[in-house]
Amino acid sequence: MSYENSKQIFQAAQSLMPGGVNSPARAFGSVGGTPLVIDRGEGAYIYDVDGNRLIDYIQSWGPMILGHKHPAVMTAIEQALTKGFSFGAPTEGENELAELIIDAVASVEKVRLVNSGTEATMSAIRLARGFTGRDIIVKFAGNYHGHVDSLLVAAGSSAATLAVPNSPGVTAGTSKDTLILTYNDCQGVRDAFASHGDRIAGVIFEPVVGNMGCVIPDSEFLQTLRECTTASGSLLIFDEVMTGFRVAYGGAQQIWGITPDLTTLGKIVGGGMPIGAYGGRVDIMDHVLPAGKVFQAGTLSGNPIACAAGSATLRELRDHSPYQRLETLSQKLATGLQEAADAAKQVCCVQRVGSMMTLFFNSGPVRCWEDASASDTESFGRYFWGLIDKGVYMPCSQYEALFVSAAHSEDDIQATLDAATTVLADL
Repeated sequence: MSYENSKQIFQAAQSLMPGGVNSPARAFGSVGGTPLVIDRGEGAYIYDVDGNRLIDYIQSWGPMILGHKHPAVMTAIEQALTKGFSFGAPTEGENELAELIIDAVASVEKVRLVNSGTEATMSAIRLARGFTGRDIIVKFAGNYHGHVDSLLVAAGSSAATLAVPNSPGVTAGTSKDTLILTYNDCQGVRDAFASHGDRIAGVIFEPVVGNMGCVIPDSEFLQTLRECTTASGSLLIFDEVMTGFRVAYGGAQQIWGITPDLTTLGKIVGGGMPIGAYGGRVDIMDHVLPAGKVFQAGTLSGNPIACAAGSATLRELRDHSPYQRLETLSQKLATGLQEAADAAKQVCCVQRVGSMMTLFFNSGPVRCWEDASASDTESFGRYFWGLIDKGVYMPCSQYEALFVSAAHSEDDIQATLDAATTVLADL
């Protein structure tokens, strides 16, 4: 494959934007080389500026569960565009999307639309603090909740110490009320609540992790979180920006049978357009301005084009459920990738929930960030580029999940497995 146009465009981009990108996940930093510059998408495929067609397993990092340019979503966007782009005033489309979210996600009784997943998590933790009158937020190493200052932190010297900043520009004062624990560590959760329970406003976590690769919570871990937060009067926040409408129509909480107090959403909820949302119990949500005193606002929140795309996507998922087919395709891909790795004598494990998964270059199981960080990232980089050369576009980091869409076919899955078998054997 030739990538000369991508290389030229990216070279120009580096003089225009920091690192040549508008989000670091696009920079290929962990796999080396030059990012592909994408020209267009169609169904399960993307086409770069050099004319290469690739089977797409990033799907805009998750939102395109129906594939690129789904007819129902395109029609909804086109119809909304005829009315205008933004009004800074209520529209009926906001009601429609809110109703679809509330009907789908069991824990959400009221919802507030925002502009991104980061805004959703930022607002949810502010609301948790405002509702409880407490300061501390618990998060888990390896879970990503957007570029919120108080969540861009690393663990202190032990599991039950408060966090320290891990990004320039994040102050010690901002991070001092964040507590970092180890994912799937039940005793660590219990110890934290024993030491700080009366100061903990909430616990935020990914109910299926996608940002250190696909990591699955233990049932005991989930139950421990629910029991500890309930007993202490703090809030349990599911960050379903990635898992919402992805692993099931009702999100990960539908699969695990655990009801959080607040839920954050993004990605699929906007059908690929920039949007986010947070919601939960009425008594909590009614603390948000103007019903209550917790401030949160956004000029473009509830943007009519994003609402139209999101509503069309959720209606399609509700009325023409793709989830059984996604399960079948994803199971075939996961099983085939593991078999290909085993045949090539590569030390790998595949972890999957629904249509999101990761092939870890790691013996596994991967249960937390410490496990994930032991993966062979050099081998992953060679695997990534080997697949690119065979027309398969996987996430450009060992620590990101891949996504299967409803637009993928049996032939796409088989072509991917054929490519992976060859690449893994050649590593």
